Amino acid sequence: MNNVFKMVKYFKYSRRCTYNLTNAAADCTIFSLSSGYGKCGVSVIRVSGPRTRHALQTLLGNRHELKARYAYLKSIYHPETKEIIDKGLVLWFPGPASFTGEDSCEFQIHGSLAVIAAMLDALGKVPGLRSATAGEFTKRAFYGGKIDLTEVEGLADLIHAETEAQRKQAMLQSAGALSRVYDNWRKRLIRCAAHLEAYIDFAEEENIEDDVVLHLTKELRHIITEIRNHLNDQRQGEMLRNGVRTAIVGPPNVGKSSFLNMICQREIAIVTPIAGTTRDIIESTHNFGGYPVVFADTAGLRKHTKDVVELEDARELLRNISTYKQSAQDYQTDYLQELDLDANKLLGKRIQLIANKIDLLSMTELQKLAQIDNVLKITCKQPTTDIVQPFLRHFEKLLCELCGEPTAEHPRITHARYRQQLERCIEHIHIFLNEYAPDIFPDTAISAQKLRNALKCIERITGHVSSDDILDVVFKDFCIGK
Repeated sequence: MNNVFKMVKYFKYSRRCTYNLTNAAADCTIFSLSSGYGKCGVSVIRVSGPRTRHALQTLLGNRHELKARYAYLKSIYHPETKEIIDKGLVLWFPGPASFTGEDSCEFQIHGSLAVIAAMLDALGKVPGLRSATAGEFTKRAFYGGKIDLTEVEGLADLIHAETEAQRKQAMLQSAGALSRVYDNWRKRLIRCAAHLEAYIDFAEEENIEDDVVLHLTKELRHIITEIRNHLNDQRQGEMLRNGVRTAIVGPPNVGKSSFLNMICQREIAIVTPIAGTTRDIIESTHNFGGYPVVFADTAGLRKHTKDVVELEDARELLRNISTYKQSAQDYQTDYLQELDLDANKLLGKRIQLIANKIDLLSMTELQKLAQIDNVLKITCKQPTTDIVQPFLRHFEKLLCELCGEPTAEHPRITHARYRQQLERCIEHIHIFLNEYAPDIFPDTAISAQKLRNALKCIERITGHVSSDDILDVVFKDFCIGK
């Protein structure tokens, strides 16, 4: 019984740490344009805070009583001039059943710049209201316990998603897929810490089982295994979120810039018959089958020996492979080993050898090239469907292998800080397991602190234990009105 009491007491303390950390001015009501700024059919202005009802009464008139979560077509008036600003839909969301957990409302008005400006001016004239800062609505939702920090970051990723796979991953995270995984570990660590502290406090006085430590160490090993499996994801979630960085490299004048232009279907790089036109790295983000790819066109790599890594002149490729009597894979490996120190970072990466300018080959040369495995054949001068499609299919398959498919059952790590905190969590648990032995390490209370440190690592991910510097990083990319 004492054991359970200890666990409940610890859990309550941990929850209390979360919501006493509020930086939001709870006595202040905020407003902002939540939809995109510019001419459009409809714009949405959001209000949140304790004076939301007063703002509604001021702009609509005291005679209007709105039901929660109903849409009303109303005339909206300026509080000073009493002139009608616009006629639009108004929705009232009393707290805590709102996005922020506070009293909130939305004005859905016509999207002209004049109407938006007049509405914002009118709200600014209502006492107790001020303009929201970037991400302040979401920050209030976080401090109000409506969402945790992983869901906040998932929402930010959803706003910035540019491809279908990014949208799926961000949607799953904003809906709590990662939260459920981390909260499960958090609750189990709380239980382990509570059991240990109960054992420390009451083992000599109460009927506490002698094998309680044995059971909790077994549970801790299970948690370590689960976290390690979660970490062993080949960084798929981070790669999908940030884009797969792909360098187009090779000797001068093999068509790297033409290849980039063909893939992106627009003139990104300068193309001339003069070797060495590209001096700097040119980057371009492209959507391949729902996966984001950041292409980098590099300056040509000039070498005294075999000059091929990613893109090669098809005729030169045939000549070099024939001369050295080796496979395309061996040829590529030799080339990588002869690159300078920075380029050696490519070793172990996924590399695809592409033979360009096949339109210049004779039928005999084309037949020889077809016999070489693991080489994709293209021409940027005449990019017909039957030539380009095999490359696109192969590349999309490769991206799917690299990024994986976002699922609710196996959510991926999307931020480096999650990975760092999970690795630290494992370290603290390991220290506890290695140090805790009553006959060797008599100070059980000090050893128990390692479990609390492991728990804090998980709580820093979800925001149960937070700090201003982490929150500043999380909310800095949010737009005004969200």
